[in-house]
Amino acid sequence: MAQNVMITGTGRSYALGYNMVLRYLECGDKVIATVRKESEALLKLKETYGERLYIVTMDIGSTESVCAAAKEVEQRFDCIDLLINNAVTVSPDCDKDFFDANLDYIAHTVDVTAVGPLRVIKAFYPLLAKSKETALVMNISSEAGSIGRCYRTNLIDYGMAKAALNMGTMNLVNVFKNDDNINLFCVHPGWIRTDGRPDNKAPLSAYDAAEILRKLFEEKREDRTGPRFITNEGKEYPF
Repeated sequence: MAQNVMITGTGRSYALGYNMVLRYLECGDKVIATVRKESEALLKLKETYGERLYIVTMDIGSTESVCAAAKEVEQRFDCIDLLINNAVTVSPDCDKDFFDANLDYIAHTVDVTAVGPLRVIKAFYPLLAKSKETALVMNISSEAGSIGRCYRTNLIDYGMAKAALNMGTMNLVNVFKNDDNINLFCVHPGWIRTDGRPDNKAPLSAYDAAEILRKLFEEKREDRTGPRFITNEGKEYPF
């Protein structure tokens, strides 16, 4: 049955968010794709899929912007069945080691990458609650957010943000533990070629990764007892 899917961070054709939009459209679903600024790639996609693709401008780093987007979407959709929090930001110093990185960048990365998805869930919860099935929230995390398996000396802001997102996800699992209408996970999506660089050695294209995740998400919709931080294979990943 066709569902209403909302995906954040969808503007780049070579990245995961856009390719998840494409996969769900190919499966016949309606997709709400959010972007911080206009995306030519999405506009071209809309030429093919028409009314089944609805594009919304939303900055997840701004509560005002998120709430305005929620009001806009409420005018066109009666519910959201699946929310994929994919939008992320990193600092200019993300790849630098500790002594070279400007630590003042960290707070902004955490605000957008970790707090941003919580803003979205809070603002769009009324639409999630109206889903005729279990509304599923999938927060796209990363192995870089695992404290137990941390091995890097760089990606400080990104790793801290994803670890915070994992904590936020678990907090909401507790918030909604008695709410049978919503289910939440954080997901390490695998090593994906998401930067558009031809020399990227990651084994998965964004298009292939999107289909793996699409199938996984439906398998997990009614899973209430399994681990909350999972890999793209549905296996538990350590917090």
